[in-house]
Amino acid sequence: MSISKPSRTMASSSFLELSLGLLHSLYTPEFLLAYASCFFFLYLYYLLLNKKSSKIPTNWPLLGMLPNLLLNLHRFHDWLTELFREGGCTFYFRGPWFLGMNFFITCDPANVNHIFTANFANYPKGGEFSEIFDILGDGIFNADDESWRSQRRKAQLLTGHPQFRSFVAKYSRDKVENGLVPLLSRLAERGAVVDLQDVLLRLTFDMTCNLVFGVDPGCLSPEFPAVPFARAMDDAMEALFIRHFVPRGWWRLMKWLRIGTEKKLAAAWEVMDEFVAQSIAKSKEEKNYEGSLLTSYVNEIEQWNDQDSYKYIRDTTVNFMLAGRDTTAAGLAWFFWLLSKNPAAESKILEELGRIKKAQHCRPTTFPVLFDAEELAGLVYLHAALCEALRLYPPVPTEHKGSVRADVLPSGDEVPPGGKILFSVYSTARMEGVWGEDCAEFRPERWISEQGKLRHEPSCKFLAFNCGPRTCLGKDIAFTQMKAVAAAIVCNFDVEAAADGHAVQPRPSVILHMKNGWMVRIKKKKKSDP
Repeated sequence: MSISKPSRTMASSSFLELSLGLLHSLYTPEFLLAYASCFFFLYLYYLLLNKKSSKIPTNWPLLGMLPNLLLNLHRFHDWLTELFREGGCTFYFRGPWFLGMNFFITCDPANVNHIFTANFANYPKGGEFSEIFDILGDGIFNADDESWRSQRRKAQLLTGHPQFRSFVAKYSRDKVENGLVPLLSRLAERGAVVDLQDVLLRLTFDMTCNLVFGVDPGCLSPEFPAVPFARAMDDAMEALFIRHFVPRGWWRLMKWLRIGTEKKLAAAWEVMDEFVAQSIAKSKEEKNYEGSLLTSYVNEIEQWNDQDSYKYIRDTTVNFMLAGRDTTAAGLAWFFWLLSKNPAAESKILEELGRIKKAQHCRPTTFPVLFDAEELAGLVYLHAALCEALRLYPPVPTEHKGSVRADVLPSGDEVPPGGKILFSVYSTARMEGVWGEDCAEFRPERWISEQGKLRHEPSCKFLAFNCGPRTCLGKDIAFTQMKAVAAAIVCNFDVEAAADGHAVQPRPSVILHMKNGWMVRIKKKKKSDP
């Protein structure tokens, strides 16, 4: 009996049926889910295996690098510094897919010079910047093109006028003598613990209000009155900082719903507008704005029925208030904190001040000893110490630009049209390739030449006062105010940290304030001290 062999046609048919059945089973929802899960975990394992101890954030599917940024937002500036140290001075941040959150982050002075100076026209502030900083309106910080040029010309004429410079110097000395020194003397007598950053913010708030409006709100009084405008500005700066790192649609929705940081920003906006309106009205009523920046806007103020004129004045004064109050106070707070950790630097400042005291024929018992702006202008070490503090803790720790056309940076990175670039001024100071192996140290001597003169550093390297055509117009004013305050405190008082356990660290905000302030005890200098 013979057994017939299966035909080739039957074998092919069976194989085809088996293959189709297998493919059908592979494309069930259960299998696809299992396959996707397996792929995801294998990819996750691959990323973690290759990441090891790297500081470079993981580029996750869909979410990009945003999770790592949000986890480090509380220490944002130090986190960026770690990224630059490991990956170089320029880094491309990839945000969530389709949300337009990709941007370059750099601390390379060559890139700064290229964008802020050499190719300035290609990198305006842009519409996105002005939308994020909408609370500043159409003021000089948000403006571009002809609007910016017009505002800058006017501000330059005002701040550079000899009469205004004289007004700044005289008022700064008077405020220190009649406001700051008496307050610190009372605190010293009581042995009270005080937040020095708060004291300095109150001082610079009074000084800035007087320079802008011709009004002294008296925030530095011994009662430490509540300052709604100052609190509002702090809340606003924190909310604006957050806007940089969340999807635009997200914060827009929060703004519409008035929730979270956007709720605080809306409330802050109302407080700031009310304060500006009251200050302008008070200045007009008392006719005491002569010498202030408001003087040049008197004609516009008279046209209050014109909403455009009023908005222009509102936006201008809010921008001036931000520039004067926050940045100067932040710079001074970090300056005194650094001096407390570097007594040798304080001794050298005292030595310089001692020479002026000798010229003034001050007695050992003289208190307080005060200085005119002209006397302080020639002090090399004091100026160097202030520059060094501003280098390590720049009041504005980041800058933000957008490109109009495609460009190639000196670092070799290709920037597309509409590309976004974030500059870390804070990190630049901590790059050995920029400032040397001792970059993290407070060393005022780096600003002094072998001949004992002040050493000039290019602004693309020392970006505390911006760079290029947008260089800060108030730089000289800021130094006049800071020197008046620094000299008075260093010469007449000792500032001691109240507790070793109090952590002083940067606050995540547009302005580099101390997160929890700095609690100190103030003591009068001993008579034997120089």
